[in-house]
Amino acid sequence: MNRADLRLAGLSAGYRGRAALADVSATIPAGRITAVLGHNGSGKSTLLAALAGVLKPLAGTIERPGIRRTAFVVQHSAVPATLPITVRDTVAMGRWAHLGPWRRPRRTDRAVVEECLARMDIADLADRRLDTLSGGQRQRALLAQALAQEADLLLLDEPTTGLDAEARQRITDLLEDVVERGVTVVHATHQRDEALRGSHCLLLENGRLLAEGDPESTLALGSAPRSRC
Repeated sequence: MNRADLRLAGLSAGYRGRAALADVSATIPAGRITAVLGHNGSGKSTLLAALAGVLKPLAGTIERPGIRRTAFVVQHSAVPATLPITVRDTVAMGRWAHLGPWRRPRRTDRAVVEECLARMDIADLADRRLDTLSGGQRQRALLAQALAQEADLLLLDEPTTGLDAEARQRITDLLEDVVERGVTVVHATHQRDEALRGSHCLLLENGRLLAEGDPESTLALGSAPRSRC
């Protein structure tokens, strides 16, 4: 099925009835990388949660034509550091939606898990516990889990925060590879240089959309936030 662009119309969302995102109307192009740029508290995470369907909008609509499955990757720091699970088991969790209740993984599921481990270059870490990994390794494990879902829409909440230059480059390369396979990618960031690597950009401030379009033009129209690494 051909996927069309995602469209937000008058979207407001938040927590406990209080809007953290207000009256956002925007287009997210299918099969491309869209960066959601803004300071902490600008509404980036709220927007991703609404797109993922884990947060019900307070107002407005989200049109997601052709999107059958969505993968949502949180920051590695949001995962409990003491979670007693191996890397392979973490990635295998991405196959649960394909299995249904009480079904055991099939040969094809195990093959997908191994492929995703290899794509993220963490096959040698497969039997390690998640809580023994560095931040960059843990983030790659979470990304491999997302890839295992074989989603049409990949959402990432500041995936490179706190990572070194090599780890950031690995993730950038992965996103480009994912898009080449037809997946729509949306990632939140507070860094201008990361937004410029995408093909589309939404600039948020205080829960409102300041500008959208190609990254260079969008950042020229709005007051681009500074890096806070």
